[in-house]
Amino acid sequence: MTRSGPLSRFNPSQPGAQGMKVVATGLLVVMAGLFVLSRALEPRYPWLGLVKAFAEAAMVGGLADWFAVTALFRHPLGLPIPHTAIIPRNKDRIGLTLASFIRDNFLVARVVARRMRGIDVAAAAGRFLRAPSGEGTRIRRGASRLIADLFEALDDERLGGIVKGAISQRLAKTEISPLLGAALASAIEDNRHVPMLEAAIRALSHALDANESLIRDMVKRRASWVLRLAALDEKLADAIVEGLRKLTLEVSTDPDHPMRAKMVEALADLAHDLQHKPETRARVEQWKEELLSNRSVAQWLDRLWQKGRASIIAAARNPDAALAGRMGEVLRSAGSTLEGDPRIRRAVNQFVRRAAAGMAASYGGAIVSLVSDTIRGWDARTVTERLESAVGRDLQYIRINGTLVGGFVGLVLHFLDTL
Repeated sequence: MTRSGPLSRFNPSQPGAQGMKVVATGLLVVMAGLFVLSRALEPRYPWLGLVKAFAEAAMVGGLADWFAVTALFRHPLGLPIPHTAIIPRNKDRIGLTLASFIRDNFLVARVVARRMRGIDVAAAAGRFLRAPSGEGTRIRRGASRLIADLFEALDDERLGGIVKGAISQRLAKTEISPLLGAALASAIEDNRHVPMLEAAIRALSHALDANESLIRDMVKRRASWVLRLAALDEKLADAIVEGLRKLTLEVSTDPDHPMRAKMVEALADLAHDLQHKPETRARVEQWKEELLSNRSVAQWLDRLWQKGRASIIAAARNPDAALAGRMGEVLRSAGSTLEGDPRIRRAVNQFVRRAAAGMAASYGGAIVSLVSDTIRGWDARTVTERLESAVGRDLQYIRINGTLVGGFVGLVLHFLDTL
């Protein structure tokens, strides 16, 4: 019984091989008949000696090549002649040799790295991302289905806990005060702080309007009895409110107002303190820890994870629609960047090259074992039949060539002997 497997499914169209086998065998039979006929008629027709020499040598060459070709796959005529049936007897050794060849020529880290130098993976990925509707459509759809099935199959609660835990741990280990300070300093240097400053002034104006009554009550409570007796507390409150309102209006409309300069200076001091002042950095870290331990933040992370997971599954289930929206624009932009930026392309190719070399170094032995074990597990008869079918046409050409070449050699030798 033959074992089913990848090799047993290989079934090339082989009418040509069978036809060539008939031709090779028929040619040998013709040479044998020609030899018998020319030998019988040679006394009457001496010139048939040339034909007999050709046919005799052709039979020897054809039989020798038939024996050599047959000995590769089986015992000729079923006789257990030594050093025949080479492939069935050495199947395991062939598998080990093939596995060693793959290991030494393809799975050595330096070989993989050298071969990967000529492959521009980043440019290929860039072309795929920039125009994903071409020949990579089937790959994209298959990968999308795999991603969707994977996210749906995984335990949502456990995976969500892992993701949220990883985010929380990363935030807890990262000191955000210098990052905030550097970002604020960069924004001030590039004048990107202006929208934030405008928003703060508008918020101050809204706060003044919303708390006007509170300001008036505070002024009345703190005014002396003399002012209240003279009814000056109302005027004082009106003056303070109007002064604050006028100040916020001037600050919001005058880009060169001194108050704006003071606010920018305060922001610059804050950016410096966030980066360099230990007390400020410690205070920000304390606020961060309190924020991370807040239950509302945990609930927000959970909602963020659920929305992200649902978006990934929806996009994977309908990749065409996802690529038609903002995600498609992002991917196309990333593809254009990969193709057009030599620095990024070089970095990506270097990463891929190192990753491939690392995988070869880590898993090359396992791949070699897989190849040798798989070939060892194949049935010898099936291997023989499939290999013979795969190269049968060329093998029969060897027999034909051996018959004809042997005949011409015999003819030359006969001519030399006659001379």
